[in-house]
Amino acid sequence: MINKAVKLLIVDDDEDDFYLTSEYLNEIPSKKFDIIWASSFNEGIKHLSHTKFDLCFFDFRLGVRTGIDLLKAVSEMGINTPVILFTGKGDKQVDNEAMRLGAMDYLVKTDLDAEKLDRCIRYALERSEAVKRLRENETRLKSIFEQMKEAIVLKSTEGFIFYHNKTAYDLLGFENSDSPNLSFRSFFADTTDYLRFKQILEANNSIENYEIWMVNRNTERVLCSLSASKQNDSEGNIYYLIVIQDITSRKKLERDRLLSEKSASTARLARTLAHEVRNPLTNIHLSLDQLEPELVDEDLKLFTDIIRRNSLRINTLITELLESFKPKETILTAVSITELIEKALSEALDRINLKKITLVKNFGEDCTLNLDQSKIKIAFLNLIINAIEAMEAEKGILTILTSVQGSYFSVAIKDNGIGISQENLNRLFEPYFTLKTNGLGLGLAATLTILQSHNARVEVDSQLGVGTTFTIAFPL
Repeated sequence: MINKAVKLLIVDDDEDDFYLTSEYLNEIPSKKFDIIWASSFNEGIKHLSHTKFDLCFFDFRLGVRTGIDLLKAVSEMGINTPVILFTGKGDKQVDNEAMRLGAMDYLVKTDLDAEKLDRCIRYALERSEAVKRLRENETRLKSIFEQMKEAIVLKSTEGFIFYHNKTAYDLLGFENSDSPNLSFRSFFADTTDYLRFKQILEANNSIENYEIWMVNRNTERVLCSLSASKQNDSEGNIYYLIVIQDITSRKKLERDRLLSEKSASTARLARTLAHEVRNPLTNIHLSLDQLEPELVDEDLKLFTDIIRRNSLRINTLITELLESFKPKETILTAVSITELIEKALSEALDRINLKKITLVKNFGEDCTLNLDQSKIKIAFLNLIINAIEAMEAEKGILTILTSVQGSYFSVAIKDNGIGISQENLNRLFEPYFTLKTNGLGLGLAATLTILQSHNARVEVDSQLGVGTTFTIAFPL
């Protein structure tokens, strides 16, 4: 501002006061001024609407209107030009109101001189420049926050959210986001998890990569990683900055890869065991072939029969194990998913009726995909039968839900049975692992193999005493 003229607007309905102020301005040696006079409220508005000024002087008395009214109008117009208010005499209430509305300073006309005016202008311009930089930084930071892929949330010590970026809105879908009483706690799937998160954060002032299940406005569960830190505002008030990453897809991919690796590893182990067990079995059969013709005693032949039957049984079990991992030719045809589910349900209908299970079907938009009908039907049937067997007779509710979610067609098979512990969930698709007293443990292993051959993902969510949900996602 030193090297160029300060473009100045004076809004004052007293021409004598305008000339007096102009003389004081001309006495300031360090600055040059390009002065424009507006003799009324409306004329001041007109100039401000069409011209950009470096500084404005508003007189408090402007006929029936006041400089306070003009400050309000300027604020509503979105004009950020620094303003100094002139008053006829000191009025603390007027001064406070002017500063609240954004005036940089105020001066009493009767005390005015070139020195005071120079000091006031210098202060106003410096403060205006500082405010401008702060606004630019605020806009820049807000833009960064809004464009971040991570969700950003600011919450008070009481747990209420007072800021969130667009990603947070998209992830959790805030309802009534302008409400001052929006609780961060309400987005946790489990209240106990929130209390543990809060306890760690308050004890350590920060927390890194805290994995937790959160829920959005559609009550859908989202696996998130939370990082948070304690902050202080300019007045010393404590708040918490929380960064939320949606790791649901990443965890799904990791789980799918782990299942594939586990399936491949188990298959290799099964082939190795089959080879090692069949070698001695072959020797047993050859020995029996040599021994049986020489036996005369019928009682001894009874024992050789037992040996042969059980060795054949072992050989059959080995064959079944290998078959569960053997890639089979798939015959793909265009088929309706809803029709396949209905066919699987019809084959399980007797079991459903015998246990008096309540069947709930909530089918969304149907979808036609290229699938091996017989194999996918077997996969559905295995999951439906498992759900039926996990539920108590006359109290069980079997729910089948279908929906299109992004680039996947989702099928959820839900029961309210005994549930599965976390330890058993990790072993669920292993061959010969079963929770049934009379089961072989090959059903889910075969189901996983079928679904993987169709590039479908499978997820399991279970709580002991609540029930289990198998969700299958077919790529569209």
